[in-house]
Amino acid sequence: MGKQTPTTVSFNLPDGREVIIETGKLAAQADGAVVVRIGKTMLFCSAVSSHTAKPGQSFFPLSVDYQEKFAAIGRIPGNFFRRESRLSENEILTSRLVDRAIRPFFPDGYLNETQIIINLISADPETMPSAYAALAASAAMAVSDIPITEMISEVQVAKINGEWKVNPFRTELKEATITLIVAATMDNLCMVEGDAQECSEAELIEGIKVAHDAIKVQVNAQKELAAKVGAKSTKRVYEPEPINEVVYNYVESSVSDAIKALARTATEKKERYAALDEIKTQLVEKFALDHDEEYVAEFGGLAKSYFDKVKKKAIRSVILDENTRLDGRSFDQVRDIWCEVDYLPSAHASAIFNRGETQALASLTLGTKRDEQMIDDALDFHNRNFILHYNFPAFSVGEVRPMRGPGRREVGHANLAGRSLMQVFPKDFPYTTRIVSDIMESNGSSSMATVCAGSLCCLSAGIPMKAPVSGIAMGMVSEGNNHAILTDILGDEDHLGDMDFKVTGTRDGICACQMDIKIDGLSYELLGKALEQARVARLHILDEMAKVIDRPAAEMSANAPKVIEMRIEKSFIGPVIGPGGKVIQEIQAVSGATVSITEDETHGVVSIFAPDQASLDKAKAMIDKIAFMPDVGDVFDATVATIMPYGVFVDFMGTSGLVHISEISTKRIERVEDVLKVGDTLRVKIIGKDFKTGKLRLSRKVLLEEENNQKA
Repeated sequence: MGKQTPTTVSFNLPDGREVIIETGKLAAQADGAVVVRIGKTMLFCSAVSSHTAKPGQSFFPLSVDYQEKFAAIGRIPGNFFRRESRLSENEILTSRLVDRAIRPFFPDGYLNETQIIINLISADPETMPSAYAALAASAAMAVSDIPITEMISEVQVAKINGEWKVNPFRTELKEATITLIVAATMDNLCMVEGDAQECSEAELIEGIKVAHDAIKVQVNAQKELAAKVGAKSTKRVYEPEPINEVVYNYVESSVSDAIKALARTATEKKERYAALDEIKTQLVEKFALDHDEEYVAEFGGLAKSYFDKVKKKAIRSVILDENTRLDGRSFDQVRDIWCEVDYLPSAHASAIFNRGETQALASLTLGTKRDEQMIDDALDFHNRNFILHYNFPAFSVGEVRPMRGPGRREVGHANLAGRSLMQVFPKDFPYTTRIVSDIMESNGSSSMATVCAGSLCCLSAGIPMKAPVSGIAMGMVSEGNNHAILTDILGDEDHLGDMDFKVTGTRDGICACQMDIKIDGLSYELLGKALEQARVARLHILDEMAKVIDRPAAEMSANAPKVIEMRIEKSFIGPVIGPGGKVIQEIQAVSGATVSITEDETHGVVSIFAPDQASLDKAKAMIDKIAFMPDVGDVFDATVATIMPYGVFVDFMGTSGLVHISEISTKRIERVEDVLKVGDTLRVKIIGKDFKTGKLRLSRKVLLEEENNQKA
């Protein structure tokens, strides 16, 4: 088969950059494949979906994998195997952004295994490839026969110097005050993720509108591409299994009233689940009594599966028609909160945040520069000195499952909480900071509990944060023109609802957000209402947290290491390190401190981390002896080393200087020996320095005069 001529379309970003979508050149055996090109950056995406579902399949097995090839930027991977392996945190987060945006647009009941693979195959360091990943995924499905219901796209928008920019360059993002990733169809939002430096609700909505306008252009380009490939993009016939009206009506008439009665009764999670299990058990027993064995064998499993559909419909109707939530709260009410700090006696800081049946236990550890996390992505190599980890063990929801390490959900929740706290974290904090949130109990929005517990930890540790941060999860149930916006949603309200909207922030503004919308037609008016309801809840939670601690502790924890930064002349960096690191290793061995050296534009920066003050002082003194640079006005304790007719030479801080006979005393001295002898100690002040020779002029007299003046 000869070389294929690709089919292409293009469009321009608002700043004029051209984006080209190409299909037909690579991966012909995939159901759909495209290359998205922006300058030197190229993203390849394939989409393949099985033609039948596996027997007994009960969920939609969609997998989305985004991976950056190191060759794309001319690098060899730095790991032991020297090849791309498991996805990095950045790749997992990008995969999640695409998955969350695209998943709602597969037909209801579609259970065929589907895989979307997105590879960065060529890169420009300034172009953010993650901003184009969902475009590539949607375009690949647009030119395939996979039966999606809508085309979508995703853009990154950032507010830079007061102006919104679509898909900004990497260096521009450093100056951004708000950064959002927005996914949408031509008409409706489906996902928002972002962070901000305490922005207002109005600014957030403004950014979403800018993003949606750009997305409409990208969706039109995909429609044009699908039209060009013609029959290749004709969707395969998919007909979901029709509802068996007889069985469904039987289930609904049997259990709907009981479920509604339970939904009207304020219950806790375990009690509610037990009651629902009992209702389902009674349904199965009744179904068996009311029908013969052959009918039960054929339709009994179907009746069980319809139970969840009826349950969802019944509970939603109670919420919408009767303004009643499962636990009896009003729509805008936050569950009861209690907090505690310093729960773990040996940790550098710790906190418990408990909201209803959701509980996070957070610990904070302060480490050295050697504890920084090395990030080695294809386009981004740096060290990270703020780390947040989130753990969601099975016992938190009363389940048993193997412990396999953090999954994509854990990585995503940790990233959201970490971004929230980073907005108020001090820029030049000398420690490496690690926060670990272990979810002890969960019934809705453990990621927001992590934000609150992490904020309490930082305050308890004495970290000079700009302000405390809290988080709230909002939900919505919607039928036609009837909408219920729910504050602080339960796990059940998340599952049966139409929106999951997490918002974090301080008293002054929003720090981060994450929104997934499961229905069409969320108006900006409703979005604004949800944001205002979230703002009120956020402030309420901050008030509850403030009852325990409302500002950074005056002192660091006694368990925390001591830290100091010293600036030395660059010429002393080598002597402090020593040949082969011999000197710095000796300093660490003798003092028990950890010492690291970096450079800025003018000086060497020595960071000393020590388990206690004595260890820190010892290390500092040893470095001072090597890198000591005395200056006029400094005062030191010195030892007489040599006596001369015209004065004495004294030793201090590894150097020496002359105290002239006229500077020894406030009174006239005939002979130096009458006042001082070798080995005597005296306090001296530097009063002069010959910058050509480096010789120092010292005085004892000026200190005596100052002392006499103070007494007078």
